[in-house]
Amino acid sequence: MGEGFPLLPESASTFAAELNLLFGYLTAVSLLFAGLIFTLVVAFAIRFRRRSEGDRPQPREGDLRLEALWTLIPLAIALSFFGWGADLFFRMKSPPADPLEIYVVGKQWMWKVQHQEGPREINELHVPLGQPVKLTMTSEDVIHSFYVPAFRVKQDVLPGRYTTLWFEATRTGEFHLFCAEYCGTEHSLMGGRVVVMSPVDYQIWLGGGRSGESLAEAGARLYDRLGCNSCHDAGPTARGPLLEGLYGSEVALAGGGTAIADEAYLRESIVEPGARVTAGYDEIMPTYAGQISEEGLLQIIAHIRSLGGALSLPGPGEPGGAQPSLRSEPGGGQ
Repeated sequence: MGEGFPLLPESASTFAAELNLLFGYLTAVSLLFAGLIFTLVVAFAIRFRRRSEGDRPQPREGDLRLEALWTLIPLAIALSFFGWGADLFFRMKSPPADPLEIYVVGKQWMWKVQHQEGPREINELHVPLGQPVKLTMTSEDVIHSFYVPAFRVKQDVLPGRYTTLWFEATRTGEFHLFCAEYCGTEHSLMGGRVVVMSPVDYQIWLGGGRSGESLAEAGARLYDRLGCNSCHDAGPTARGPLLEGLYGSEVALAGGGTAIADEAYLRESIVEPGARVTAGYDEIMPTYAGQISEEGLLQIIAHIRSLGGALSLPGPGEPGGAQPSLRSEPGGGQ
């Protein structure tokens, strides 16, 4: 549905066809009721118009069945909108297991893309056909919005936090990429393209575009340069929690409560380490806000992820080590 229809862009993702159907359903029901109401208003205005000064309408008793009918039918239709839309929304917000993960940083006025294998792109995003792709995005300056009409996906990209979206392309080719949030004087120029390739062609492209080190390797290099290993690697100088097995684990916080060590948690731990202090550790880690770019933060997070995740590590005071966390780390710990 919608192919060749000028009001709809081409459909090139698994959700596009269903979104077209939902949009068509909403439009058809809206036009149906608008036409019905308009027709009845005109018909009643003619049928029951006042014909003389003495013409007075006679009061009529209400019909409970009729009132129930015109209440329940619109309610059922409205609930069908809600049910279908809610089901589609939650499926679009829940990526499948083990997607291809790519990082995106918005900046006035460009999109910077980083693949975990190493290749980087500006205003382009190469993805394979038929594979779920998850984008983790943030902004270096103002609010942007990542929008690919052919995929029917759009997500605000915010400074200081991570947002995600996912899609699965169903057609090879090139598709427009836009910023859908006004972000400054050159907002209209902030665009690009998404290139969908066959899996074989994508692997060839990926191999030809390697930068020499993966995202995690770049993160490890930055991690060592900042001296994070002096506090977080196992050894006599370690003053902060170990990072092995941290990613995805549940971290106990000082004062009670827990947190899941995902990308947002790790980023906050680096730029605002006092926000949620890990139980068993003092608040001595300095902030790295303004010292590491958003791309650098993504690299360090990729390095931490490469150390393993969701392991059951011993907590403070237990035999074997520390509670896995990045919060409240001493000195040069990252």
